[in-house]
Amino acid sequence: MGRYLNSRVPFEVYREIAGTRFFVDKSLILEEILSAVEVDGQKYLCITRPRRFGKSIMACMVAAFLGKAVDAEKLFGRLFIAENENYKAYLNKYNVLYIDFSEVPRDCTSYRQYIARIQDGINNDLARAYDDLHIDAKKATWDILTDIFQKKSEKFIFVMDEWDAMFHMSFITQEDKEAYLLFLKSLLKGKAYVELAYMTGVLPIAKYSGGSELNMFLEYDMATKKKFSEYFGFSDAEVDKLFERYQKGTDEPAITREELRIWYDGYCTAKGKRIYNPRSVVCALTDNELSNYWTSSGPYDEIFYYIRNNIQDVRDDIVLMVSGETVPIALQGYAVTGTELKTKNQIYSAMVVYGLLTYENKKVSIPNKELMDKFNELLLNNDCLGYVYSLARESERMLAATLAGDTNTMADILEYAHNTESPIFSYNNEIELAAVVNLVYLAARDRYRVEREDKAGKGYVDFIFYPEVKGADALILELKVGSTPKKAIQQIKDKNYVLRLRGKLGEEPKYTGKVLAVGISYSKKTKKHVCKVEVL
Repeated sequence: MGRYLNSRVPFEVYREIAGTRFFVDKSLILEEILSAVEVDGQKYLCITRPRRFGKSIMACMVAAFLGKAVDAEKLFGRLFIAENENYKAYLNKYNVLYIDFSEVPRDCTSYRQYIARIQDGINNDLARAYDDLHIDAKKATWDILTDIFQKKSEKFIFVMDEWDAMFHMSFITQEDKEAYLLFLKSLLKGKAYVELAYMTGVLPIAKYSGGSELNMFLEYDMATKKKFSEYFGFSDAEVDKLFERYQKGTDEPAITREELRIWYDGYCTAKGKRIYNPRSVVCALTDNELSNYWTSSGPYDEIFYYIRNNIQDVRDDIVLMVSGETVPIALQGYAVTGTELKTKNQIYSAMVVYGLLTYENKKVSIPNKELMDKFNELLLNNDCLGYVYSLARESERMLAATLAGDTNTMADILEYAHNTESPIFSYNNEIELAAVVNLVYLAARDRYRVEREDKAGKGYVDFIFYPEVKGADALILELKVGSTPKKAIQQIKDKNYVLRLRGKLGEEPKYTGKVLAVGISYSKKTKKHVCKVEVL
């Protein structure tokens, strides 16, 4: 066993995860990987997903199952893969080179140091394992592996995690990126000693003008490729099982199943299936607390990082998405060698790759509350967003006016919003009005769970503000273009939207504060907003 060759590290990592309470068995991915190699002759696989979507765990599982480092029968014998008829034929039968590209040498300041650690480590492992061949550890790694294959007829499985990690390292230059891709090509492309190359990361492989150094890989992303969809992220059924374990094993459970959906569901796979962010679900159930687990693990204000080069074109789209709408895009490949994102399609495509947006039916949207909170922060804290920032800052005053029934102030703030020069405020339909209303109530999200078009009573209501504190006042908003706020409130009453806040008959009410019906209308003829607030 060595640092890279037949390392026991991936086995230990996977064994620890598999022993936890909220472990989800995804071992059947091994069937698909082995089928790709044995049946389809495809031995180069690159699976990309946003960070914390289970890529590293899957990589450790592949290495632990196929590698010779540790007898893994006790670990895998209880998992789904053990039912495969060829299970024994593959278990621990291969020499595996496991490389975690996110690791760097101590005090690393250059690409030369970074890549030398990997090459020297592999070479030294090979020299020890094949001491009878008297290997010169100073030779190129691919030359050593070729010599071993020639003399021993032995092949190797490469399991490479975080393949794109170096692209985020501060000391890496454009020339270093190109040198790295050439390194991977020299190590893997067209090599007889490669039994399987399984690679994971966030970024898709960069494409160049006439081809690619790594065009032997089949790439599988979440948004456009159906294969492997079910193995990254949690399905509804899997979260159901985890929630059962949580309820049985937790004193005084504080999370509901519906809250898990609201906070962490919403990502869409190419198969059209919705999946949950796995890290966030596990952390929430473990802590017995809902929080922004995934978004808080990022190294920077990621949303602003992507939009900063084209705020002018994207800010209206963000207003729409924060209000729950989708925005059409032409999804593009996001190259790791790209330095700037300038067009909307480039920006949104990159945000899909990084998991900040989800993609479905050629449109992007904000997947869940965890991400929505991040977008709310963006609107409230970045003055370079201009009028969008200004309106968001007015939202605290708008909420206070609504709770106080100050309809004149409410109308004044809406007039101020409408007098901006954005086309989104033309109110061609109620979607645009809803987007503006959502923006001027943005601060309310600190104290309310805001739901759009929520099923309530006999129909769908524009907005319900569910208070975080049981005794606080709840709000039901209905919007009308070309009508009156009185008719909006009458619709709230006629369709009995208040039922969502009263609870079922015989049950203790969910909320004990007042329920305020809020009607907001806009007249295209007079260009005026009129508001009405009434206690139900």
